[in-house]
Formats: sequence, structure tokens, C-alpha cells
Amino acid sequence: MTRSHTAQQLPSFSQDELNSFMSKALDQAALAAQLQEVPIGAVLVSINEKKIIAADHNRTETLSDPSAHAEVLVIRQLAAVQKNWRLDNAALFVTAEPCTMCAGTILQARIPLVVFGCVEPVSGAVGSCYDLLSSKNIRIIQGVLEDSCKNILQDFFKARRL
Repeated sequence: MTRSHTAQQLPSFSQDELNSFMSKALDQAALAAQLQEVPIGAVLVSINEKKIIAADHNRTETLSDPSAHAEVLVIRQLAAVQKNWRLDNAALFVTAEPCTMCAGTILQARIPLVVFGCVEPVSGAVGSCYDLLSSKNIRIIQGVLEDSCKNILQDFFKARRL
């Protein structure tokens, strides 16, 4: 499902490109699961060049840092490399709907396109619990590889309950 909140014209991504970049975010989520982190992964993609420019996964446990969500970490990486906090040529691909902290960071970084896999009914801030990006110039695409994104989270939490 695509929700567009802006008249801004962004180069479009084909369904194959969306799936490919989300697959790379899922690879990051799998790395998080191996570390016993909540398996959420993210990649930032150059909108014009359509290549990955940053990738990471949740590391809140590893770093003992409540802000070490995948989205925040990739935004920090790219901002440091570019020496610029404005990331207006980047698309964020993340396996689960961003929370309020991550949505705020996305806004501050001026990221114009957010693609996520599955909704987060407990803490999602891009339509589920809150809709922090709805009135901004940010294009939202949700549901890319949704089942895979949902399954990695569900499997992780099922295993923890055993």
C-alpha cells in the first residue's frame, strides 16, 4: 500500500527494487536476531543512484542504548559520512513500522521516502498508533515483503516465550 503525502516528485522504485532493498533490511534483521536483539533491520538507499548507502539493525541490548534502533543507527551513519544531517536524497527501508522516536528522527533528517514491511500495532508511529509523518512531505510505502518482516518478529518473540 502506498500513502503519499507530498506533491514532491521522487524517482520511483520498481516492485523488484523495493523487494530487493527490503530483502537487504531483512538480512540486517536476521543479524539482530543472532545477537538476541529485536530483529528489525534498516537500509538507507540513495534515491538518485538506487544503491545502499547505510545498513544496520537494532542494537539496543548490545550498546545498552535505548535509542539504538535500526533507523536511528543508519541515519547517524549516513549523516556522519556526509557530514550533513539533511538526508534529503535518501530513502529509508525498514522491516517494521517506525516508532515515535524513529519517526521524529526521520523528520529531523528530512528523509523524503520511508518504506516499511509490517505494521507495529503496539508502538507504530506511521499509521498504527500515531501518524507522525502524515502531514509532512514524506512519501510512505508500506507492506513490502510484509509476511517475511512480520514472521521474523513473530518467530523471535515466540522463541523468547518458550
